[in-house]
Amino acid sequence: MRLQGNIVDIHNKRIFKGEITVENDKIIAIEEKENDSEYFIIPGFVDAHIHIESSMLVPSEFAKIAITHGTVATVSDPHEIANVCGLEGVNFMIENGKKVPLKFNFGAPSCVPATTFESAGATIDSNDINELLGNPDIKYLTEMMNYPGVIFDDDEVLKKLSWAKAHNKPIDGHAPGLMGDDLTKYISAGITTDHECFTHEEALEKLQKGMKVLIREGSAAKNFEALIGLLPEHYENMMFCSDDKHPDDLMLGHINELCARAVAKGIDVFKVLQAACINAVDHYNLDVGQLRVGDFADFIVVEDLANFKTIQTYINGDLVYDEGVSLINSVSFKSINNFNCELKQVSDFKIESLSEKIRVIEALEGQLITNELVANSKTENGNLISNIDDDILKMTVVNRYQNQKPALAFIKNFELKEGAIASSVGHDSHNIIAIGVSDEAICKAVNLIIKNKGGVCAVSNSEEKILPLPIGGIISDKNGEEVAELYQEIDAMAKKMGSKLHAPYMTLSFMALLVIPSLKLSDKGLFNGTGFKFTSLEVI
Repeated sequence: MRLQGNIVDIHNKRIFKGEITVENDKIIAIEEKENDSEYFIIPGFVDAHIHIESSMLVPSEFAKIAITHGTVATVSDPHEIANVCGLEGVNFMIENGKKVPLKFNFGAPSCVPATTFESAGATIDSNDINELLGNPDIKYLTEMMNYPGVIFDDDEVLKKLSWAKAHNKPIDGHAPGLMGDDLTKYISAGITTDHECFTHEEALEKLQKGMKVLIREGSAAKNFEALIGLLPEHYENMMFCSDDKHPDDLMLGHINELCARAVAKGIDVFKVLQAACINAVDHYNLDVGQLRVGDFADFIVVEDLANFKTIQTYINGDLVYDEGVSLINSVSFKSINNFNCELKQVSDFKIESLSEKIRVIEALEGQLITNELVANSKTENGNLISNIDDDILKMTVVNRYQNQKPALAFIKNFELKEGAIASSVGHDSHNIIAIGVSDEAICKAVNLIIKNKGGVCAVSNSEEKILPLPIGGIISDKNGEEVAELYQEIDAMAKKMGSKLHAPYMTLSFMALLVIPSLKLSDKGLFNGTGFKFTSLEVI
């Protein structure tokens, strides 16, 4: 195969008219040659950190959409499905991903469960990590979220890190807000990246101390604006990632969007493309081409170097996307799940209390972090209830792996005026999480999730909608277009009921993520993520 166009040589920072010759799956020649093409040929985009599960799609369906945006590879952390189904879940993702051309590069999940303060569906210990890292399909040790374990020399954490070093595979970090001496110790343990920076100062310190910093722009967490100013000087040590991308957002764009936004800010296109196409390949030692002779023929044809609209995508020399048509077909697979709880009663969501003050989780738009507020309580017959007028709504996390009493708390900024929303996508243990205006609405939403053994739903006074997620309770068995359409309907219903959040379900899914400060709710109770300990709902 021969392909002509304006060839973008990122390594040598030049663009020239030329022709690429591909034989089998590799580039055997790149020659300067006059041609009439106005299009540009660049290496394919790499998402440097993503949980495929958050797209609610199996890898093969994710690939069908991602290639339309010029993505040829991902660095994929399968810890969502691992928290539900353990090693079986990791193997499911690997095997499904192998059925399509897109290059998924999975890691060994380092924190399953993420903490001991919640109930997950599985445990992956240091022995399992050693086994996984011995698999050539596993490229790295995924984000070490237990940064207190690193800092305080937890034996099991150190064993996992040691196995990564023994297998000579990179270790990903996850340390939101960590700075100073604690950061220095965290890095000295061999941890090389972080995608959780939410301020310029934090990211700069991590870069100065030798870490690779990922600029994340997902459906919930958006750090592009805070961090992009560092790229011109530190482009060799930065990458782009989405971390979590819901299906409707994935339909609209991927890493190509970040490139367009960066170039629009006046940043040199070669520096932008280095972060988008090159750095992840080098850091993780991926079998992904960089548009050089001898490389795998992984490249894309784009309309221009401003909007990066993809015209064609090639992987291993095969045309997989061509002018609006994804050439990857759906594949068959067997579902796996882990869902073992019974239907709940309205009385399960009552909180008997006479306290006048309560702690409230404040959700923040575009952030995974939360604030801790103290607010006046509202009671009815001795039961703490939602205060719709002040937007302080009752929330619950329900253990879906065994029957337990639901954990209860209150949250601000979801602004529902009726009904409830619920999901079995609740990072990282993926218990059921719900928010509603009344105990009755919350119970109705939770039970709809239980009946379907997983899903995302909205219930109002007059209707109910659910996107079933039968694979691990977090992934659909449908194609991307169907999932995106149904998800959009449910998202629209949540907003019709009052929510003003850009992605209410993505934000909801992180309200149980204990490793991100400040206040979260696990199935075991209200948790202070700053002090890393449980706290009381009532303020005495």
